[in-house]
Amino acid sequence: MTGIRSAGQLERFRELLLAERREAEERLAEQSEGITAVREARSDGSVDDEHDPDGPTMSQEWSQRTAVLHDVEHELADIDRALAKIDAGTYGTCERCGQKISVGRLEARPTATLCIDCARLVR
Repeated sequence: MTGIRSAGQLERFRELLLAERREAEERLAEQSEGITAVREARSDGSVDDEHDPDGPTMSQEWSQRTAVLHDVEHELADIDRALAKIDAGTYGTCERCGQKISVGRLEARPTATLCIDCARLVR
């Protein structure tokens, strides 16, 4: 398929991005709650999880949750950039070569900023 041509296609991508944003916000809230729970558990002086052979340590849990939190924050920023591009009329245009990004690529990755050829080059 070729690049985006109609307002209907843009609206469909806006709705897709907004749905992805809602899902990411839910994951962000979940991870934030988990981090709060780990922070509270770590502040409890009676917890000695470093010597618990039955599960991950709180340090491991903290590292995993903060990594996921960072990934979700990055995902939200990408979604917001894509939504801003829709508003600016530049959505679906490759940032490297200026050509239209195919609809198929945007369906697979709605936050794509490069056409498939440029994405292969910068990989």
